[in-house]
Amino acid sequence: MKDGIHQILDSDGHLRPGTIPSLDEEFVLEALRRMMISRECDAKFTALNRQGRLGVVSPVEGQEASVIGSAMAFEPQTDWLIPQYRELPAYLIWGFPLAKHILNLMGNPIPGRIPHDVKMLPTQIAIGAQLPHAVGLAWGLQIQGISGIVLAYCGDGATSEGDFHEACNLAGVLKAPIVFFVQNNQWAISTPRSYQSAARYLSDRAPGYGIAGEVVDGNDLLAVYDVTRDAVKRARAGDGPTLIEALTYRMSFHNTSDQPSRYRDAAEVNEQRRLDPLRRVQAYLASRGMWSDERERLFREEAVQYVEAAVNEALQAQPPEPSQIFDHVFAELTPRQRAQRRGLLAAE
Repeated sequence: MKDGIHQILDSDGHLRPGTIPSLDEEFVLEALRRMMISRECDAKFTALNRQGRLGVVSPVEGQEASVIGSAMAFEPQTDWLIPQYRELPAYLIWGFPLAKHILNLMGNPIPGRIPHDVKMLPTQIAIGAQLPHAVGLAWGLQIQGISGIVLAYCGDGATSEGDFHEACNLAGVLKAPIVFFVQNNQWAISTPRSYQSAARYLSDRAPGYGIAGEVVDGNDLLAVYDVTRDAVKRARAGDGPTLIEALTYRMSFHNTSDQPSRYRDAAEVNEQRRLDPLRRVQAYLASRGMWSDERERLFREEAVQYVEAAVNEALQAQPPEPSQIFDHVFAELTPRQRAQRRGLLAAE
């Protein structure tokens, strides 16, 4: 631990003095493979967006250790994932097919719907709105005596929303089986962390809700996994929620409609790139004789092939029908919606 922040690997990928990693090298290799796939998704999807072939994309770049290190501490067969919109690697860990995610980005949600055997809720764009639902889901599991806990992601910006406070407060009262994972990437779009709260750490609020609070170096895969694993154990044992704050950095834009150079200093971004979580894991594995230029080449080729195959699969799907914009909105269409639907179909 450094200055109250859980950390196992320093910024150069070396084990901090006195720390013993709980993960074996094969597990870390699998995590790195997923991190590199995520980075390839960012590059490919951004290119497709610029070509007008995908909708808005929110890159994970710089936050891969936070997402993957936390998600790999859960059991997707029994646990639930409640994402915001920058957690694609967690979707894949939960078993959500990448091609379906691409279909949603293409505006084709019917074939892109979540399979019934994947325990996750859809991407949430409204900031923090998923958190009360996450607590309700955890409460439902608790009431029914169903095995499983909930992983709820949000960003630092969401912690300024009322939904965040209400969710944490209710979860504390209920001792709900949930882990709140805050990806503090220092920027809520263009609003810096310093404008949102004078608290030392956002996780310092946890005692006010009567729940456990932890802060972790979000670019340290090993530390993120360990802190989340402990929170998972706490929730499974019936000891209530944990609020984890992962200190990381959004190295790319907020999304493909954003221009971060208008509000972020280039020197700040360059300094943060020095802390790239992929480079840190690669350096750690290299020190263990588990990483080489050849293995990096193979991992990159695998990532490219995996992403290209998913894109090609999505492109083969049946295109959406205009009438589908009225489907699954209400159980029964209102008279106005019925008239609008008739008008749309008549104009085709």
